Amino acid sequence: SGITTPNYLAIRGGSNGGLLIGAVLNQRPDICKVAFPEVGVMDMLRYEKFTIGHAWAVEYGSVAIKEHFTNLIGYSPLHTIQTGKNYPSVLVYTADHDDRVVPAHSFKYVAALQNGQGGSEPILVRIGQSAGHGAGKPTKKIIEEYAEKWAFMFYEMGLDI
Repeated sequence: SGITTPNYLAIRGGSNGGLLIGAVLNQRPDICKVAFPEVGVMDMLRYEKFTIGHAWAVEYGSVAIKEHFTNLIGYSPLHTIQTGKNYPSVLVYTADHDDRVVPAHSFKYVAALQNGQGGSEPILVRIGQSAGHGAGKPTKKIIEEYAEKWAFMFYEMGLDI
């Protein structure tokens, strides 16, 4: 409705929201200029193999059940990357001590997205050191991360702020 355009839209989500951002990017890579998927479950076919992932089968379903497998592969961010598509600028956040959503989800997603990127926009990963899934993060670290995100977003949008 004229509020903004994709060139001036950034999207962000963490944890289940990170999964959502990854899925949205693959379904509609043209929807935004910058995306921040954070600590997201990106490999929906193997999530049950990591730490407490098996407990999430109640929410997501299990690959061991054919109907669930079909649903999971249909939106799994890692498995729905469109090779050769122009993806927006992406900065994925993960943490080296995240025992809820292990960093491997982000690493595999970034590698696959970099390989599939048809455009010139950067696909990067930021690994929080001595950090977990997000809870209990010191205020100073939160402020630093937001400053970094805003700087990346403004730069990629070509804004001189």
